[in-house]
Amino acid sequence: MSDYTYGWSPVRCEGDSMSAVAAKVLAETVADVAGQDKPVEIRTRVVQGHPAHVLLEAAAGADMLVVGSRGHGTFDGPLLGSVSQHCVQHAPCPVLVVPQDPTPSV
Repeated sequence: MSDYTYGWSPVRCEGDSMSAVAAKVLAETVADVAGQDKPVEIRTRVVQGHPAHVLLEAAAGADMLVVGSRGHGTFDGPLLGSVSQHCVQHAPCPVLVVPQDPTPSV
């Protein structure tokens, strides 16, 4: 039985820990998306735990928490995923939820 979700399994190099692999993938993703001249401060951290709890702990003292939404859409509009919903309800700061597909529906 694997500890990974279906569809994703990290490539491990000899001697690398899971957190080291995750930190490398995270750094590469941020560099690809934000580029070298980041318009805002981006702090990254790899932390083990339930996503909602980890995000809420990280939001303490923050000006804003930005999370993605992986909720399922309906005819009425997009729904929040469970993690983003929990963050919206319990965060100590404003929360910006970015939809998975930012293209507006017509």
